[in-house]
Amino acid sequence: MNTRSDAPAGVLRIGCGAGFSGDRWDAALPVVRTLADAGGPAALMYETLAERTLALAQLRRRENPALGWEPTLDRFLIPVLAPCVEAGIPIVGNFGAANPAGAAARVQALAAQLGLPRLRIAVVQGDDLLAALPAQQLAAVLPASLRGKELVSANAYLGAFEIAQALRAGAQVVVTGRVADPALALGPMLAHFGWGLEDWDLLGAGTMAGHLLECGAQVTGGYFADPGIKDVPDLANVGFPIVEMHADGRFVVGKAARTGGCVTRRTVIEQLLYEIHDPAAYLTPDVVADITRCSVTELQSDRVEVRGVRGHARPATLKATVCREGGWLAEGEISYAGPQAAARARLAGDIVTQRLQMLGLGALQVRQDLIGVASVFADDAGRWWKDQPQPPSAPDVRLRIAAAADRRSDAEQVVREVTALYTCGPAGGGGVRTTITPRLASDSCFVPREWVQPSWSFHP
Repeated sequence: MNTRSDAPAGVLRIGCGAGFSGDRWDAALPVVRTLADAGGPAALMYETLAERTLALAQLRRRENPALGWEPTLDRFLIPVLAPCVEAGIPIVGNFGAANPAGAAARVQALAAQLGLPRLRIAVVQGDDLLAALPAQQLAAVLPASLRGKELVSANAYLGAFEIAQALRAGAQVVVTGRVADPALALGPMLAHFGWGLEDWDLLGAGTMAGHLLECGAQVTGGYFADPGIKDVPDLANVGFPIVEMHADGRFVVGKAARTGGCVTRRTVIEQLLYEIHDPAAYLTPDVVADITRCSVTELQSDRVEVRGVRGHARPATLKATVCREGGWLAEGEISYAGPQAAARARLAGDIVTQRLQMLGLGALQVRQDLIGVASVFADDAGRWWKDQPQPPSAPDVRLRIAAAADRRSDAEQVVREVTALYTCGPAGGGGVRTTITPRLASDSCFVPREWVQPSWSFHP
């Protein structure tokens, strides 16, 4: 890790290069430039792996054993790989998804293309429960919704320890599959500060710092912005976050230099609470974090200090996400405009529903949305807007029909009925678009920690 002598003593800077698989490819470079200009120990983390993302990666690996890692890995890393190597900034990312070794091989190939020397790339493995456990053993902890089903993936959330070991051994890039998102930041902290695995308050602080980093621009104004209520400057150029962690567990949240967005007490508090089921007991593989007594203080523009995070002993179990194939999703859309637009769209939806019943498909789960009138608050049965005697008026409405089907042939019939609205009425429909997509169903369970044997190694 970078150890320039002008760095503040005891400070480790960690920047975020991505908050999910669909994030911006150009967001990380300003972060890397800021880290390099600041000097001192630093790391760059990429969080690109959601539950559904991992299941899709498992499907891609089934089709081609060489795939299964983040499909846009090249676009994420090409801008920053050489600058990170030059500045001594290690990269830690869960872009390995279902195939960390495959991702490591691709990173090595990118380094060669960029004219870099061969890199020390570490791979963290052990999260894949389908590969590690007998089927009967795994079945014993599955939720009822998944028992007896053919599974696509079953992955446990690993912690930060193996990431830290790899960095201590000199890894320039650490590739993981499923790890807890904050572990991508906690791993570099363990490696740099030498915190013990039972230093609960320090682990709690590092975990919450990672939690603030893990969603990218959410903490720098992206998910915060609400025009006229919570204004954020230059949001199109929003900068991604950087945390300055101190050895005693206090940390400062900032962002890449010369970028838009903002870091304020309010943006930090919103992200602290994001996805936290219990502020006194945020469960992770490394620690149970407690933010009920922490303080959040603005130091200056775009610099917010967090102190007082507590930690408690880690859980005896690990969370696992399990996915199975879930049939097909049929979607069809058609637009209506002008007088009576909402009434005609409502009639069109009723026609499709009646047609499906006539064709023996009345048992399908079907959702109707009147986009422009009601597409969020109604439930899958269309209650709310269907219960109103007259549809709300709107100059133009787009009807969306979505149906879940076990058989592709049934999904095809649904979208055909939407297409038939062109000429079968009601009047004035246009702009039909239809898609049929394979679905995945997921659920979570807990597995005893001793069932999971994480490991790391340098990629050959």
